[in-house]
Amino acid sequence: MTEPFDLKSFNKFYTDYHPRFIRFANTYVRDISIAEDITTEAFMTCWENRANMEPGSNVRAYVLTIIKNKCLNHLQHKKIQIKTLDNIQDIAHWELNIRITTLSACDPEEVFSVEIENIINQTLAALPGRTLEVFKMSRYENKTHKEIADALNITTKGVEFHITKALTQLRSGLKDYMSVFLSFFSI
Repeated sequence: MTEPFDLKSFNKFYTDYHPRFIRFANTYVRDISIAEDITTEAFMTCWENRANMEPGSNVRAYVLTIIKNKCLNHLQHKKIQIKTLDNIQDIAHWELNIRITTLSACDPEEVFSVEIENIINQTLAALPGRTLEVFKMSRYENKTHKEIADALNITTKGVEFHITKALTQLRSGLKDYMSVFLSFFSI
């Protein structure tokens, strides 16, 4: 077909060349549905521009050129997509390596004991002066209730009150670490 055409001649041209052009497009895009879409769009462009074609135009070459350009556009777009996905995968791979490295370097015992130590220090710092003094004498200096009572000139019931108050505050602060707390500060 080398001249502008009417609907009947276009339908014949379409019937004769549509399957061939799909195969051509599919050779490059390697997706039959995309090849069909590209070919159909090329035929539509040809039909819409038929009035602008010069007499003696090679319509097959015109449609094939449209298909070629659409295939090139598709492949270039696909290349950009693949490059973008590769970049995303590189970033994801780098981030995964960072997580693996930091997790490998993590010492749970150290993290756990530092957390507990911080909670204990904060809780003790918040205790009233006398309660803190009684608690330290009991737990850090291993003094008996009687020795603490004599040293501070208070009753043994007063010593018990202050120790109970300190332990209650510590239990509250360490509720998530109670088993460790009990091993350090058993009553």
